[in-house]
Amino acid sequence: MGSNIDLIFKIAGVGILVAVLNAILKHAGKEEQGHLVTLAGLAIVFMWVIQLLANLFDQVKSVFKLF
Repeated sequence: MGSNIDLIFKIAGVGILVAVLNAILKHAGKEEQGHLVTLAGLAIVFMWVIQLLANLFDQVKSVFKLF
């Protein structure tokens, strides 16, 4: 359970960091880089979520003895 809470805090931290960087870059007139920062943050979070889903599917397979 503890690692799930840590993951939530990591995702929130990435979201806050991306929002601040995006606002700074938008204010500086570099909106394209702001979009790239947003996409990079989204990709990082998606990788974490995909790893978590892979672990879930492995656990489901082991519980029901599939494959």
